[in-house]
Amino acid sequence: MVMTGRADLHAHTTSSDGLHSPAEVVRRAREAGLAAVAITDHDTVSGVAEALEEGERAGLTVVPGVELSTIAEGSDIHVLAYYTNNEDPLWLERLGSIAGARERRNGLMVAKLRELGIPIALEDVRDAAAGRGKEGSIGRPHFAEALIRLGIVGSMNEAFDRFLGSGGAAYVQVPKVHPLEALTWIREAGGASVIAHPGLYDRDELVEELIRSGADGIEVFHSDHGEAEERQYGGLAERYGIIATGGSDFHGEREGRSYHGALGSKYVSVSVVDQLRAASGNLRRSRGV
Repeated sequence: MVMTGRADLHAHTTSSDGLHSPAEVVRRAREAGLAAVAITDHDTVSGVAEALEEGERAGLTVVPGVELSTIAEGSDIHVLAYYTNNEDPLWLERLGSIAGARERRNGLMVAKLRELGIPIALEDVRDAAAGRGKEGSIGRPHFAEALIRLGIVGSMNEAFDRFLGSGGAAYVQVPKVHPLEALTWIREAGGASVIAHPGLYDRDELVEELIRSGADGIEVFHSDHGEAEERQYGGLAERYGIIATGGSDFHGEREGRSYHGALGSKYVSVSVVDQLRAASGNLRRSRGV
């Protein structure tokens, strides 16, 4: 049966740095009129099972995914993976290694903030995460929440602009996997790989290198992409014959405002779900210009 409707292929839950549980994200996706939603938490698949169960109850297709944190020549690059074998011990071990790097970064970020005279402790960040119903990995949005609670900043955007984003006063990088290695990990786990929000990197040569090296798709539609980026990366997808995906990068709302974008605000046809499923496993096409 051919599925119809809209799919948001980029959403986060409390399993990483989102505000809503996996089941709640699925319910919100249904309320938003979506036919499918992908759960793509940072460096963990721990929320996928709950989302799949809720999808069965809600009559909505849930796409199992994860967003891998990688680095290339000093730039953070994110790679989305879909339909991986989440019972593969090697795949889970590799995801755990990325999560370990995140924990080291968190400690270094606390130290940097304290050097700047901000009276913050890792416990403050954990408390902020707990206040959002979060148990598990801690991310930069939890730091932002802690800074808001301490009265240091007034918003998420201010926290990232001043302290947490690339170039911010407390920004920290730790050794991570290279995106080319991430493509190999995803392939070996039986998944389909997609370059996340390429318009945020200003690294189009690297984006093309990743495509030529086997990326199955590129995120054309994203909350931080304008029409120019959509045309540019849509053209790349067509040029290389890869999958053009899209999603809101939903993390939840704080004080009525969505971080990145509202669920379903960026989407693709649900037929893209079938393309991702077909690209997973051992089905790999050669790349050419």
